Amino acid sequence: MNENTQSVPSTNLSNSSSAVRTPSYLGPELKIRGQINGDEDLKIDGKIEGPISLGNHRLTLGPGAQILGDINSREIVVFGDVKGNLMAQDRVDVRRDASVIGDLTTSRITIEDGAHVKGAIEINWRSPRSTTDPNGDLALAVKKFRMKAIRAADSEK
Repeated sequence: MNENTQSVPSTNLSNSSSAVRTPSYLGPELKIRGQINGDEDLKIDGKIEGPISLGNHRLTLGPGAQILGDINSREIVVFGDVKGNLMAQDRVDVRRDASVIGDLTTSRITIEDGAHVKGAIEINWRSPRSTTDPNGDLALAVKKFRMKAIRAADSEK
């Protein structure tokens, strides 16, 4: 199957005192198979199969989101379902009724009552990274995702 990538423009609103970042949005009817690499905040309500890397930005997975792949971002907020490892430089929030099956690595974590988490949790006591290389993070996530796919294919034989 072809790997598709989709880019959604963001809207930046600003006034004289501060700038407000409006995240890009992938709606509930979108199904993407492939990697997502971005340099801005993103909200997802669709189905994604593949790694997601947003570097020093925030990823919000809405209640309809279904993610199969590793995620690397500064902040990750989960309202939907994830099967994959989460690596956040700052924090991970797993909200009520959300489901995460995979390992979580972060500096701060919140898991609300009613959330489902299955996997190891590693708290990184170092301060969050001030700069990240999203391309390097994405390359590592792609490699891990491909290795999982190979192992899954081998186990089906």
